[in-house]
Amino acid sequence: MIAVVLALGAALSYGLSDFVGGLCGRRTSAWSVAALAGVGGGVFTIVAAAAEGTPPGAGPLVWGAVAGIGNGFGTAFLYRGLSSGRMGVVAPVSGVAAAVLPVAVGVLSGERPAVLVWLGVAVALPAIWLVARTPESADVGATRSGLLDGVLAGVGFGALFAALAQVPDDAGLWPLAANQLVGVAVILVVASALRQDWVPRHRAAWGGAAAGALGGLATLAFLQSTHHGLLTVTAVLTSLYPAATVLLAAVLLKEHIHRGQLVGLLLCAVTVSCVAAG
Repeated sequence: MIAVVLALGAALSYGLSDFVGGLCGRRTSAWSVAALAGVGGGVFTIVAAAAEGTPPGAGPLVWGAVAGIGNGFGTAFLYRGLSSGRMGVVAPVSGVAAAVLPVAVGVLSGERPAVLVWLGVAVALPAIWLVARTPESADVGATRSGLLDGVLAGVGFGALFAALAQVPDDAGLWPLAANQLVGVAVILVVASALRQDWVPRHRAAWGGAAAGALGGLATLAFLQSTHHGLLTVTAVLTSLYPAATVLLAAVLLKEHIHRGQLVGLLLCAVTVSCVAAG
């Protein structure tokens, strides 16, 4: 049960991170928000790791760095979707892809969840899609242009989850710090390659640092959840983070929850119930 609680805590923190980052991205360049989010996550994890003690051997750090490549890659294309106004397509595609990849890795590595858990996993995929999808996503042009960003972001986040799950239980937090540092470097490389201005020029961009710290906390919770449960379970529950973002927007910004999102939220509840019971 502790794995379920930690994974849901990760989903909540990721959802809050996206909520804060999205608000800041409305006021300034999404790329500058993404860059400072990487810095904020890096500072958080380095401080936490330094307080813990000596770094582990090379193996766990390598897995942390591999996770960082996925982290930065996913964040970069997620924010490209945000900056181009295609988040209604990018978010659901990336959420589903981020759940599918680590589930596949878990099964290939020998994990065999109970039947009820598999039911929860199956329900989670349409739940993520429905929650993250917005009415304007029905536009054919937006769907086509946002599909690539969503797939790339989802593959990145799926790689993040799958790689972090390989970090040993006794490795401590330094692999997480490696993940964040490599992640911000990848964000800057991708932004530069796409000729996007990532330099903060508006004070609203500094809110990205808070979003990054929340993202770092979420990744820490996910890492701990993999030490107590199956990757097929923890990755799927963590990938429910769009539900947290939608609920925060509804409560704090009074944004309307449309019918599809409501169905998705109910399916999220079914997913959690099945996984917890299984």
